[in-house]
Amino acid sequence: MAKQNKPELEKTAPGEYNMADIRVISEEGKALIKKFEGCELQAYLCSASKLTIGYGHTGTTVEGMEITQEEAEGLLDQDLEKFESIVNSAVEVPLDQCEFDALVAWTFNLGGGNLRASTLLKVLNENKKNEVPAQMRRWNKATVNGEKVVLPGLERRREAEALLWQGKDWYDV
Repeated sequence: MAKQNKPELEKTAPGEYNMADIRVISEEGKALIKKFEGCELQAYLCSASKLTIGYGHTGTTVEGMEITQEEAEGLLDQDLEKFESIVNSAVEVPLDQCEFDALVAWTFNLGGGNLRASTLLKVLNENKKNEVPAQMRRWNKATVNGEKVVLPGLERRREAEALLWQGKDWYDV
């Protein structure tokens, strides 16, 4: 996939853009999230011991909950609005659509707090976009039995996000 043209955003204040410039994730970005989250129509405990349903939805999930595929899609759309907003407010430089998609997918998985505290955001806001893929790939560990360990699934997800950031094919990762 070729990179899309970089949009010219009219900045109104640090980290703020006109409402017409607010980005939303594309279908390709959603496809990456769906591939790595998977969809469960019955509530389950995820690896972080949180009740989860649909495509990684945790906010309103309760034990024994069941949803339809249509409801899973709706929950994903609601969750994505939150993460789109986080990325739109934290990033101070213009992004291509593939860059925005990759960053929303990364933030969907890791949370807004991790984005805001990350070196990834620091180098991005310094407009060092070429450093972002390596920063994305660093976040490939989870706590298992009290220790941070590299998880192959997170390595694949971070690689896919880094490839999407660069406008490259990520699906077969």
